Amino acid sequence: MIKHFDDFKNDEELIETLEAEIESGEWKSLTDKEKETLKKLLKKGAEAFEKKKAISLRISQRDLKLLKRKSLETGIPYQTIISTLIRQYVEGKIKLEI
Repeated sequence: MIKHFDDFKNDEELIETLEAEIESGEWKSLTDKEKETLKKLLKKGAEAFEKKKAISLRISQRDLKLLKRKSLETGIPYQTIISTLIRQYVEGKIKLEI
């Protein structure tokens, strides 16, 4: 069973659990492809900490309601969904159909 870091009583229990999992073969080294994917994800995470600029945006109540519902379903804040869509659009990763 996967435990969250906060579920361990102390650091010693966490270390003992990790060592046992390593010895039993539950952990493995990353492949070169996995390392590259991890680097890309870390880079995206770092980009998320770029300085942000607050803007005002008007959207329909219906769209906001649907966006917030999607946010609840995915566990991703709706502002993050909006900024991710904008980033993907400006980087040419998605196209708009108007």
